[in-house]
Amino acid sequence: MTLPDFEKKQIVFIFLSLGEKISFANDNLVVKTKDDKIKLQTTCYRIFMLCIVGSFTLTTGIIQRSHKFDFPIVLMTSALKVYDKFGSKMEGNVVLRRKQYCYTKLDLAKHIVRNKIENQKYVLELRRKKTQEISDAIAKLKALITDIDRVSDNIHDLLGIEGNAAKIYFKAHFDTIDWRGRKPRIKCDYVNSILDIGYTIAFNLIDSLLSLYGFDVYCGVLHKEFYMRKSLVCDLVEPLRPIIDQQVKKSINLKQFQESDFLEDNHCFKLKWDCNKKYVSILLQALLEYKLEIFKYIQAYYRAFMKDKNANEFPCFLIEGKQ
Repeated sequence: MTLPDFEKKQIVFIFLSLGEKISFANDNLVVKTKDDKIKLQTTCYRIFMLCIVGSFTLTTGIIQRSHKFDFPIVLMTSALKVYDKFGSKMEGNVVLRRKQYCYTKLDLAKHIVRNKIENQKYVLELRRKKTQEISDAIAKLKALITDIDRVSDNIHDLLGIEGNAAKIYFKAHFDTIDWRGRKPRIKCDYVNSILDIGYTIAFNLIDSLLSLYGFDVYCGVLHKEFYMRKSLVCDLVEPLRPIIDQQVKKSINLKQFQESDFLEDNHCFKLKWDCNKKYVSILLQALLEYKLEIFKYIQAYYRAFMKDKNANEFPCFLIEGKQ
């Protein structure tokens, strides 16, 4: 897929309520309500990724269109948790995968962590009125970036730097709310729950782009390889996370995102069904502001890997300059 092709593509989210159905008419995807009224219609030629939220019946028509038009289908629960994904994979790039399996250096992992912390630092630098806490946090992040160069071959030292940077950054970034720390996946408060939603969207976008080139997405350079964990996706989504962080803070300040939009069940915050579309729309749009840059980032990563380039020649994904 070329850059002009990708520019025309869409990421389509479908939120299915009771009785609504997905069908096709002349290679157009059509969603109809239980009253047989058209809720959504789009051509399959423009779909890059199809995300279906809620219960529905999987038909051969959907699978056939996924293969014909090369778009993956992401199935999500009403709580926006991905439970399956299939379609649109380029499995035969043996040369690339051999290079992946033979790569054992720590250089690329250091490159990714440095890129992530640079973006975190930039988000804090954007603050117009900087408190002493913000200025101190920026200085500490700068020091941690320098510390990365001193890491030799110990991945735990590198992960320690990444973890310290995250604690400093999140505390400073969410200084105007009751921030209790980043706790992935357990959704202990509404802010962590929103971050998880945004990160999930970013994760699946990167997963789909990596699959275009035939990467083994389970073979990463930074995150440890566990059974069924897409470690490479976890790696390359890291520099994108500050995009979500920035939008979450902005939307909370604008009262687009509010704690009252969530239900608390056994200390777990879940977004109300009727709020899903609004939250996904806002977070997805924040990512799509960088749509072409994200495509170029993954494309350049692939080309650098195939040419056995040094880590410092691999691409950086920088959010600087888009504000």
